[in-house]
This record gives sequence, C-alpha cells and structure tokens, in this order.
Amino acid sequence: MDQNKSSTKEYRQIISCILDVGELLLKNGAEVMRVEDTITRLCDAYGFSSSDVLTITSSILLTAVAPDGDIITQTRRIKSRSTDLSLVGRVNALSREIAANPMPSDKFTNMLQEAQNDKVYSRRTIFITYGFVSAIFAVFFGGDFVDGIAAFISGLILYIVQQLGGKLRMNSTLLNTLCSAITAFVIVVLLHIGIGHHSDKIMIGNIMLLIPGLALTTSLRDLINGDTISGLLGLFEAVIKAIAIAIGSALVLQGLGV
Repeated sequence: MDQNKSSTKEYRQIISCILDVGELLLKNGAEVMRVEDTITRLCDAYGFSSSDVLTITSSILLTAVAPDGDIITQTRRIKSRSTDLSLVGRVNALSREIAANPMPSDKFTNMLQEAQNDKVYSRRTIFITYGFVSAIFAVFFGGDFVDGIAAFISGLILYIVQQLGGKLRMNSTLLNTLCSAITAFVIVVLLHIGIGHHSDKIMIGNIMLLIPGLALTTSLRDLINGDTISGLLGLFEAVIKAIAIAIGSALVLQGLGV
C-alpha cells in the first residue's frame, strides 16, 4: 500500500514538472501547438498510457492516466506572458533530452531550473540594446542623427519603466499605456531642450519596441493550426495592446498640445 502511494506521488510530481515545462514555453512566446506537443511527448516518455491536454493563452489543463491506472488531472494558470525565445529554445531542447532519457522528478526540476536561470544576455546588454534599436528605427523611418540620439535616450528610459512595471506586477496593457505615455513625455522634453528634430520619427523608434508583433504572429499561427480559441484570444490581446500604446502617447501629446 505504501509503495502504491509512493508511486502515485511520484507520478503526480512528474505531471507537475511537465506542466512547468508547458508553462515556461507558453508564458515566453511559444505557440499552443508546440506546448501541447511537448507535454504529450513527455507524458508518453514517462509511460502514461494516455494524456489529454488543453491549452489556451491563460491556462493549461492536463489529464493523464498513469501506468498503475490512476487518473491524474492538474491545471496551471498562466498569469503573465512575455517574449523570451532563447528560453523557449532552451526549454524545448531540454524537453527533448528528457523525453529521450526520462529522469526522476527532482532531477527534472533541477535541470529545468538551470535552463531557466541560464541567461543569454545580461540586463546591461538588453538595456543598451533598447537604446540602439530605438535609434536605428528612428533613423530608418526618416529621422536624422540627432533624432537617433533622442530615440536612444528615450529607449533607455522605456526599458527602465518596463522593468519597474514588471517588478510592481502591473497589468501588461496598462504597462504598455504607461510606457508609451512616459516615452512621449520624455521625447517632448528632449525636443524642448534641443535634442531631436522630428517627434514622430523618434516616437516611432520607441513604439516599435512595444508593438506586440510576435504575439500577433503567434496568434495567427494558432489560428492556422486550428487552435481557434487561443488564436482569437492572442489576436484580441495584441490588438488591445496596440490600442493601449496609441492611447498612451496620444493622451500626452494632446495634453501638452504637441
């Protein structure tokens, strides 16, 4: 009897670990089909006789039948999502390794934690990149060199606001509105002190960092793959975020009479 309880506990821990994999994939930009396929493959690798997984943008529901006949159902709520394709790649590679060589739940958890902590880029690198990308887009869309400098500065401030909002666990839509508004205000101040010539070009450079392009692309892929609910949810979310970005900058520009 104790052995059966121990076996059941291990299977439940394995299911929890598998859901951890699915959660990391989904919350960092992976499409629904990839999440469900990865979870199914892991369940097969650990000997579950059958598994049914339902994934939408905010939740993963998994029911699996263990080798001893026990039916295990667990769900995972996805409260926040971002974009980190390098993490998606690492977790995907790890899931394939585990599927080929199943391991105990404790080792599974440790390896997953290592993959999650293995940062490709430091915060300082990402911080500087925000400035350069913003400057490049500003010049690309018709701005001059001084506009690029202004976009670089406002891009750095945009990154700081995003990080602060993340620490405060702000709603992503509200955070996009706030980032857009603060960035617009910074651009107006920079123009007032003589740094920059074209506010629209500078603002485009900053807004390009906020546009949910990957979320839109992923939602369209979900729709094409037949995951209609997830695709529509992702599409609506991307559109709402885009509207929030426009509202944030428009409110500041209208308020300041620019």
